[in-house]
Amino acid sequence: MQLNSFITNTKRLMKLAYPILIAQLIQNLMGFADTVMAGRVSSTDMAAVAVASSIWLPLILTIYGLIMALAAIVSQLAGANKFEQVANETYQTAWIALTLGVALIVLYVLISPVVIEHVSLETNLKTLMFDYLGYIIWGGPGFCLYLVLRNYSEGLSFTKPTMIISIIGLIINIPANYIFIYGEFGMPALGGAGCGIATAIVYWVMFLSMLVYCYFSKHLQHAPLFKRFYWPQWSAIKNILSIGLPIAMSLLFEVSLFCAVAIILAPFGADVVASHQIAINFSGLVFMVPLSLAMAVTIQVGFAVGDGDHEKAKEICRYSVVLGLVIAIVTAALSLGFRHEIAAIYTHEIPVIELAASLMFLAALFQFSDAIQVISAGALRGYKDTKSILYITFLSYWGVGLSIGLILGLTNWIIEPIGPYGFWIGFISGLTTAAIFLAWRLKVIQKRFDQALMVG
Repeated sequence: MQLNSFITNTKRLMKLAYPILIAQLIQNLMGFADTVMAGRVSSTDMAAVAVASSIWLPLILTIYGLIMALAAIVSQLAGANKFEQVANETYQTAWIALTLGVALIVLYVLISPVVIEHVSLETNLKTLMFDYLGYIIWGGPGFCLYLVLRNYSEGLSFTKPTMIISIIGLIINIPANYIFIYGEFGMPALGGAGCGIATAIVYWVMFLSMLVYCYFSKHLQHAPLFKRFYWPQWSAIKNILSIGLPIAMSLLFEVSLFCAVAIILAPFGADVVASHQIAINFSGLVFMVPLSLAMAVTIQVGFAVGDGDHEKAKEICRYSVVLGLVIAIVTAALSLGFRHEIAAIYTHEIPVIELAASLMFLAALFQFSDAIQVISAGALRGYKDTKSILYITFLSYWGVGLSIGLILGLTNWIIEPIGPYGFWIGFISGLTTAAIFLAWRLKVIQKRFDQALMVG
């Protein structure tokens, strides 16, 4: 592997990846701001925001995964110089997004009265939680449409608008929280539920900001969205769904696994759950780095495939995995070296800090597998090979990861039960399995493209 080529490819990847990374971190920071500002009202308000977010985020992340198909489609069209087809694909994705956004509202209106009656929570907590969901749900269509325009822009290799608009969202989020939580400027004081209104407003502002950018940007004039209007076309929608649904489901498998483990650990006590949550939260922040790199890989691989340059696509995959492992070495070293200090940011309770630090030791180990699996998945999205991601992630996360976690954590089949450590060993096993099979699948796809090129 040539050093100069590695440096050149790294610069190209990081130019695409760093705005995505900043945008992802800002999204997490918004959630952090909601939790902290609600917590200043009461612990009940903070708990309501936390519980409601744990319901909302898997839903919106699943939709996000589906819409991610657009970036792969657009990048391949751009690589093939088929810019005239980009607008239609974007409109068809927008119809899907709008339908899902409206469906969220309809679903909430229909089932929330029934669910409220059967949820066993303290009355004030339950009221705040469902009020939060009832407010944020109205921002769903705006956020879904924002994701469409974001993937349109990123598919054309323009990722900085995502970063800038996320910053705008954060700037609006904090004062909006203040207004609706505490009842300023004549607004009612809604407590933690007010974060739902603030977030819904931010979602619509982000969509409108991205819409303005896409309309006026000179960078996107070679693939204009507004010269022609496109009504829904089932064949195009079906193709988008065939690519996007496996991505959405694979994201859901991963998110739901961590949620399931948190529920399974509940009988072990508050300290264990808190320690697990600290380790998961910090691991999620670290994961933003390889995830952003994987999104950049999707764009570059898609462009190379569309251009018919399969050697370039393979080169991007090869160098991106090396870069991901280099990043993993750095993040793992920092996680290991400062794990006690990091845990102390979340809590002052010594037993929780000690347990969280020991779990973060295991979290540092799976960062290598995590980097390989997420980058390989990003490359496969660039090839539009997404069904394999679905099958492999389900087998790895739920088949291998959760099974090993249950066996080691709760049974004496192999050793005496080791509780949360068993589940984290399960995470390592699941992610390593995913890394092996996704990397193998990527090699298979590349070999098929090489054979097709030879035949052609």
